[in-house]
Amino acid sequence: MPTVVHEFDWPDRVVVGTVGRPGSRTFYLQARAGRRIASIALEKQQSALLAEKIDEILETLAADGASRVVVPDATPAELVDDDPLEQPVEESFRTGTIRLGWDPATAQVVVEAFPLTDDDDEDTLEPVEPGEVLVVRMPVGTARAFVDRTRRVVLSGRPPCPRCGQPLDEDGHTCPAPDGP
Repeated sequence: MPTVVHEFDWPDRVVVGTVGRPGSRTFYLQARAGRRIASIALEKQQSALLAEKIDEILETLAADGASRVVVPDATPAELVDDDPLEQPVEESFRTGTIRLGWDPATAQVVVEAFPLTDDDDEDTLEPVEPGEVLVVRMPVGTARAFVDRTRRVVLSGRPPCPRCGQPLDEDGHTCPAPDGP
């Protein structure tokens, strides 16, 4: 069966957003080009790591004196996107593996996301052909906006307890017992 590729070159929008209340949110990477939309589910940690790694790519490009790519230090005002996810959110797949890259020919950050499979928990020598893949290519300004928004979304969850650092729930919180006598 051929792989279904959800490909977005120069998307109109690419964001991480959530559905649900803090403590039970589902994170989504959503890309839109015209009327075509793809939404894939991510873990909170995957979202945070994705932003971190894209930021590393941008910082490497900015520090490269030979590069002709101008990487903005901050999100350009016209690229700030605080809008909610496009509705309805229809999950294409839950993300397992994510690959990142840089395409110097188009000066774009490339994100490839693959579905979670049973083989993700096992060491296998045989590659498994995915049923679907999301490929998003974004210019550096869009990538900077993506990083900034993703970090804000990740941090917007439940506040930490000032004593133990664990997330506080709406209906209360019991700190774990301290170790030792």
